[in-house]
Amino acid sequence: MVKNVAEEEGIPAHFLAKILQQLARKGLLRSSKGPTGGFALKVDASEIRLLDIVEALDGLAPYQQCAVGLSECNDEMPCGVHDTWKNLRSRIMDYLGRNTIADLAKALEQKKKTLAVGKKIKAKRPAATKRV
Repeated sequence: MVKNVAEEEGIPAHFLAKILQQLARKGLLRSSKGPTGGFALKVDASEIRLLDIVEALDGLAPYQQCAVGLSECNDEMPCGVHDTWKNLRSRIMDYLGRNTIADLAKALEQKKKTLAVGKKIKAKRPAATKRV
């Protein structure tokens, strides 16, 4: 399974395996060993927020720190991008907190359907004739 997904996505299998193992250690996936083993969601996709995945893989520290790396950056002592980063960070955290894997899967399926319809419409159009 890991090898197939990695190949399909164009990433090294060992890299994907490490990500999946980390998600399993954090309780988002379950893994089984052996020839028929692999990974599966531990809970329903609608219960796994994107924020849970980011937290499991990277932690939330990058979203809680100053964007330019200052140790003292807050509303009283802001850096030059503090207000912009604070607003952007809030929007990112909101998006990650309210969207789930199920939401992403649904959006992907909808996009595939839309693209397929577009291809059918394009294929039905008569070929343009060249004028000489």
